[in-house]
Amino acid sequence: MSALATDGLIGLAFLLIIEGLAYALAPRLIKNMAQQIPAMSEERLRVFGVVALALGVGLVWLVH
Repeated sequence: MSALATDGLIGLAFLLIIEGLAYALAPRLIKNMAQQIPAMSEERLRVFGVVALALGVGLVWLVH
C-alpha cells in the first residue's frame, strides 16, 4: 500500500474517532447543532467550512 493511501486511511480513521467521540460524549449538543443548521445562512455555513478546512490543512502542515 502506498504512503498516500496509508495516510488517507489514517485520516479517515481519525475522522471516525472524532465523530464517534462527539456522538458518545455529547449527543444532546450534536442534536441541537443539527436542528440549528437549517436556520443558518449558506454564507455562514460556507465561511465555517472554509475556516474548518484551513485549520485542518494548517494542522496537517504543522504536524507533517
